[in-house]
Amino acid sequence: MTKVWIASLVGSSIEWFDYFLYGTVAALVFNQVFFVAEDPTVGLLLAYASLALAFLIRPLGGVIFSHIGDRVGRKKTLVITLTIMGGATVLMGVLPTYQAIGVAAPILLIVLRLIQGIGIGGEWVVHFY
Repeated sequence: MTKVWIASLVGSSIEWFDYFLYGTVAALVFNQVFFVAEDPTVGLLLAYASLALAFLIRPLGGVIFSHIGDRVGRKKTLVITLTIMGGATVLMGVLPTYQAIGVAAPILLIVLRLIQGIGIGGEWVVHFY
């Protein structure tokens, strides 16, 4: 049980660190790099909206991964959700900017945020239910 508790603590700590880091970067950088707009306030609001999307999609991740957890086991499901979160985070780190690929950059960023939200929703179901 101690191993499960430690793994859960480490996984959740990494997830929350990622969310806080994203929120900070969204406020300082993303409105200039991904959400380029005539009005900087619009870019900032779009960056914060991308942060909120991951929170809104979490219940869907919970539904999907609760079913998978019942089928293949919670341990395998936890590994899957952590891999999804980590993969999406790495892909965000290498994502080209708006200046490089245009409107595809914010779209890809939003898709990766949605993937992260689904992963964290699934992880919470595996941890707590």
